[in-house]
Amino acid sequence: MYRDHTCGELRIANVGQKVTLAGWVQRSRKLGGMTFIDLRDRYGITQLVVEADAEASLVETATSLGREFVIQAVGEVVERQSKNPKMPTGDIEIKLEAINILNKSVTPPFTIEDESDGGEDIRAKFRYLDLRRNPLQNALALRHRLAHEVRNYLDSKGFMEIETPYLIKSTPEGARDFVVPSRMNPGQFYALPQSPQTFKQLLMVAGYDRYFQIVRCFRDEDLRADRQPEFTQIDCEMSFVEQEDVLNMFEGMMRTLFKNVVGVDIPNPLPRMSWYDAMDKYGSDKPDVRFGMTIHEITDKVKGNGFSVLDDAAYVGAIAVPGGAEYTRKQIDEITEWVKRPQVGAKGLIYIKLNADGSVKSSIDKFYTPEQLKAVAEAVEAKMGDIIFIMSGDDTRKVQTMLGVLRLEMGGRLGLRDPKVFAPLWIVDFPLLEWSEEDGRFYAMHHPFTAPKPEHMDWFNSNKKEDLERVCANAYDFVLNGNELGGGSIRIHNADVQKRMFEVLGIGPEEAEYKFGFIIHAFQFGAPPHGGLAFGFDRVCALFAGKESIRDFIAFPKNNQGRDVMIDSPSEIDQAQLDELNLDIRPIAE
Repeated sequence: MYRDHTCGELRIANVGQKVTLAGWVQRSRKLGGMTFIDLRDRYGITQLVVEADAEASLVETATSLGREFVIQAVGEVVERQSKNPKMPTGDIEIKLEAINILNKSVTPPFTIEDESDGGEDIRAKFRYLDLRRNPLQNALALRHRLAHEVRNYLDSKGFMEIETPYLIKSTPEGARDFVVPSRMNPGQFYALPQSPQTFKQLLMVAGYDRYFQIVRCFRDEDLRADRQPEFTQIDCEMSFVEQEDVLNMFEGMMRTLFKNVVGVDIPNPLPRMSWYDAMDKYGSDKPDVRFGMTIHEITDKVKGNGFSVLDDAAYVGAIAVPGGAEYTRKQIDEITEWVKRPQVGAKGLIYIKLNADGSVKSSIDKFYTPEQLKAVAEAVEAKMGDIIFIMSGDDTRKVQTMLGVLRLEMGGRLGLRDPKVFAPLWIVDFPLLEWSEEDGRFYAMHHPFTAPKPEHMDWFNSNKKEDLERVCANAYDFVLNGNELGGGSIRIHNADVQKRMFEVLGIGPEEAEYKFGFIIHAFQFGAPPHGGLAFGFDRVCALFAGKESIRDFIAFPKNNQGRDVMIDSPSEIDQAQLDELNLDIRPIAE
């Protein structure tokens, strides 16, 4: 046995015991004739001491130890003379009798400390060393605990954990699939699942009325910040349910996770907001409601004063930033340049300052009287000392989205987005379909298996574009602090309705049969009403820890280019493998 205790468990009550520890050398130092060694494992750090009068061989071994050497240490637990209240083991140390070097280490490329001197790139290349640091160990411990709590809750509610296939059929209707060539079926390919959507619906047809899975999913998409090509979902489905049943079930799960993992009580019941209200007030379908600064439409308030930017706009919106009247012209210019960045896309920014002395200063006061500007301020619910930022354009949703991005930026600058404050809510009543002018067709807002709201079936069966645009989906998203943590819907369970959905999406009968025939046929064998949702498990872990990035909560993540720099993947395969798979590689176009 290499150890009988971990490096994090010994306390003052253990004084006098002979123990054996094993771990990594965090650091060693000599003070006078004594040698002190900090020994680390994932449970903590214990100080070891080799006294000046110890055997020469023990002193020699102790002084030869380098950082990250793996050692076994045998000795007696004694009370420390100089205690360290910052360490759980800070009241004791081990008076060493023997050291056994289990493995030496070269000097690591960065310090294995909470605040490492290694940059992100070097730590990614040596991820197995980075994982020794406390922040990552704590992150993965939180992930483990959340998974445990999820399984306990769902098991207590009668859910069954069932695995679904990783090698499936490609149905590229949404994001791009990762494809896998089949050696045994030349010229044919599997796809890795973007989600277990169709399989969990088939499980409902099969009578497994409460299913869940903590499952890996894959999307071969252009990566935006903090996205991963492979990610993990808490995937769930229920039979014989309506929307209210699903929301209550998983609101209960999230309430349990918050209480048991981070000790936070969230509202009961959670607030709900329609997609339309979210876009109108927050410019986002995943609104951060920890702070106000909501968007107000002021189109009618600013028309007819000879300022074409506003006169000619189909929509004008504004937000009031608390305390912003103190901003200098330089600060306002910087914010204006910020919204002009491609990530926001605004052409400019209009401002109105409500000075503390009651005066009004604006970039458009050439066209508007102080009384008119104050009327705008009243419509935006601004107060003296605030600054109002205004945007306009012909596309209402685009302007609202830009204002929403500005709102989040200003909330961050003002310290209103405290990661220790949790403000969850449900977003409901999404549009079922979104029209693409470029393609001249409808796309599913979520996926083609989402059911329309029952009261909108007449519109759904209409051939009029304006009717189809009014149809709401029987769908819902769980949103937390400006992030979508999960989403789902009541599913289509009727074969005729499913065929109609494919028709609306421009998927002809032959294509529908080829891609989705298996599920259409299954619906003809007594499919129950069913619905479910999936939570992004990596994001849940990050937000529960008060972090924005998900990478620390994944043991071996990819970088922004979708690469694993530790193992240098993806990589080329040799010609023999290509020949076996009947594949040729075309030269990459310039």
